[in-house]
Amino acid sequence: MEETLDYLSGFLCTGHKVKKKQFQTVELKVRMDCDGCELKVKKALSSINGVQSVDVDRKQQKATVTGYVEPNQVLRKAKATGNKAELWPYLPYSLVTHPYTAGIYDKKAPSGYVRNVECVAVVSDHGGKQEDQLADMFSEDNPNSCSIM
Repeated sequence: MEETLDYLSGFLCTGHKVKKKQFQTVELKVRMDCDGCELKVKKALSSINGVQSVDVDRKQQKATVTGYVEPNQVLRKAKATGNKAELWPYLPYSLVTHPYTAGIYDKKAPSGYVRNVECVAVVSDHGGKQEDQLADMFSEDNPNSCSIM
């Protein structure tokens, strides 16, 4: 019903283009220490126009908001509660090829997650990738290869 009204109101409003928000899921890392913090965050995020559902997991320090919302709007509302908040900085462990690479592995990450980092490829002086460097370490042509063992 609400979607039909939004659709029809687009025809009635002349001269103004209405920017329609996309349906999406926004995940936040929000510091919550007690039931009161959890309730305050859930109540604040639920009050945003366009929100369909709010799921708060205090153990993982995670809030998931689903609906017709903008990520920055959700983040601002979570910060307005007085709790430290940021967009969810982690990826599932299974999606990362080298989860123990410096900059990705995070001791504070919930179990099963690693830090979301855009680019991790390390380039050596001779222009090779990290995989090439590792292969060269154990090459028979490398006289220092036994020093690693």
